[in-house]
Amino acid sequence: MLDTALKDQLRTVFQGLNQPVSLHLASSSHEKQSELQSMLEDVASCSDKIEVINGTDSAAVPTFRIGKAGQLTGITFQGVPGGHEFTSLVLAIMNTAGLGKLPDAGIISRIQSLKGPLDIKTYVSLSCENCPDVVQALNLMSLYHKDFRNTMVDGSLVTEEMTSMNIQGVPSVYVNGEAIHSGRANLAELLQKLEERYADTSKEREPVNLGHADVVVVGGGPAGSSAAIYSVRKGLSTFLIAEKIGGQIQETKGIENLISTIYTEGPQLSANLDKHLRSYPVQVLEHRRVDKIEDIDAKQKKITLNSGEYLTTDAVIIATGAKWRELGVPGEKQYIGRGVAFCPHCDGPYYKGKKVAVIGGGNSGVEAAIDLAGICQEVVLFEFMDKLKADEVLVKKLKSLPNVSIVTQAKTHEVLGNGEKVIGMSYQDRKTEDIHSIDLDGIFVQIGLSPNSAAFKGLVEVNPFGEIVVDPKGRTSKPGVYAAGDVTTIPFKQIVIAMGEGAKVALTAFEDRMRA
Repeated sequence: MLDTALKDQLRTVFQGLNQPVSLHLASSSHEKQSELQSMLEDVASCSDKIEVINGTDSAAVPTFRIGKAGQLTGITFQGVPGGHEFTSLVLAIMNTAGLGKLPDAGIISRIQSLKGPLDIKTYVSLSCENCPDVVQALNLMSLYHKDFRNTMVDGSLVTEEMTSMNIQGVPSVYVNGEAIHSGRANLAELLQKLEERYADTSKEREPVNLGHADVVVVGGGPAGSSAAIYSVRKGLSTFLIAEKIGGQIQETKGIENLISTIYTEGPQLSANLDKHLRSYPVQVLEHRRVDKIEDIDAKQKKITLNSGEYLTTDAVIIATGAKWRELGVPGEKQYIGRGVAFCPHCDGPYYKGKKVAVIGGGNSGVEAAIDLAGICQEVVLFEFMDKLKADEVLVKKLKSLPNVSIVTQAKTHEVLGNGEKVIGMSYQDRKTEDIHSIDLDGIFVQIGLSPNSAAFKGLVEVNPFGEIVVDPKGRTSKPGVYAAGDVTTIPFKQIVIAMGEGAKVALTAFEDRMRA
């Protein structure tokens, strides 16, 4: 099933395996059972440390579990993990053997403090680019909690189950039968959601003092990574706090304007940033978020994390970037994953032959509408202004499509649903102020980015858009506090600019330190 080139790659990847990993295959009469058997045997042929075991358990669809040292782990795959989920299989094997990028002691402690048992099902599409992040994070957590089981479920093999549960977007995560998440997420976000519901309240978590650093960088995207590297190269003790290394670029597919690199993709660039960071003595605290900064006017500032950890520092560099902007209208949050979506590539296939709306007339919105027009019966694009803001070549392409209509001067008023899924939306005509309703099966929100500055409002000056106001050298309104990248007022939100801004503020912080 796997071609020779892929097998050669796997042999290289699995060279580091130093303990046996077993793939326990359940019996099934499903038509794809032989496909799964062949895949697992091909994978096992790439290392003498991997073994396929045909078990006595039976399953309606192809299913297998991963084991270690004769014991089953909490990692289960229900379906044939091809497409983007093949990476999840490979990483599950590596992580089970104690290899790959593993959580640090602080994160492991938080995972182990969850109150089990937790029976998690993660519904995915093999064509979904966001699903592997969720599957891999939950698989990783299941290795550190004895009562934690995560099952990747290929939604295409359980369509009746998906319909009965009203799942209209992937990834969708259910814990003990309760829906807790839909859409892209990283380990930090998922762990926090689990803690909100399943924290063991009988055990009080003691605050952990991480010590003092010359510089603390908040954010792990291009700006934050650059700032941390430049800081540590100046001989300063440096901590970097981030939910995920790479930040927003992890969600970027093709990157063709990073000077000296003709083409790369967001996940690859993120991996390169991580590798570069860890080649220096930067103390990386991933899967964490800053809760508050105290003593902002003092020379030593105290930073408290959502993990219960805290540390002090002389200088703070804020490089938290931006996130996809939500509409902020009634019904939106209620129907995320049940008709409201943000990724046309991931969730578009669920609306094949249906009528959908795209909100936003910029490049991302018009590109989404063009993509969706290829699979949907009808696409309606709504734009707040009186004309589309996208590049003219994209607008011409959009207008040439027979199943696309455009509504301008439209302000989204409400997402309409029947309690189970989206059935339409209402919008206000900004010219007449009349409210109109339209029947829809899905709504794709594409209205740009919002700066991740909420944790710092009230501490430093921000503009009406929430961007942190900085001077030409990246200084904020508070001494010893700096900011760089998409979270700031610096124009043009580009990767190459963010990298330069990160380097600049690190040098500014060092300069100020030397003059103090």
